Amino acid sequence: MICISICCNSAVFAQRSDSITNNSKYKRIVKTPQIKGDVPSYRPNYTPGSNFTPYNSVAAHGKNGGKSDKVLSVLKVYPNPVDDQINLVLRLERESNISIKIMDLLGNEVVTLANERLSSGEQTKTFTIPNRLNSGIYFLRIVTGSETVVKRISVL
Repeated sequence: MICISICCNSAVFAQRSDSITNNSKYKRIVKTPQIKGDVPSYRPNYTPGSNFTPYNSVAAHGKNGGKSDKVLSVLKVYPNPVDDQINLVLRLERESNISIKIMDLLGNEVVTLANERLSSGEQTKTFTIPNRLNSGIYFLRIVTGSETVVKRISVL
């Protein structure tokens, strides 16, 4: 009986040889890693007390050398609210195709007023509003090339 207890005790208290070496599997970091970079410090491009325009240099030195790509300028939409006729004064920088549509509040096309090619310069266009338009708020969408201008109109 003594033999059995010695055998059992040795089996219970025995450790595998690999478990002794794995007790230190976490390494302790002695010093904090340093991040080294060549980043210049921030210095604003203005002097205190001067007029500061934050994007002035970006706008003046654009990809076109200061020229604007804007083709369409809508100067005036009148009368607003509209009863039966609407006038539109616009300026085109160069000859281009233009599309003028009336859209509802959900963005659905209700009426196409014009889809034509106009010459450059200031243009005054007059359109008759169809009777089928109910009273309410609509949007006048003017598209030329990749430019879109949207104006809100009220129909009586």
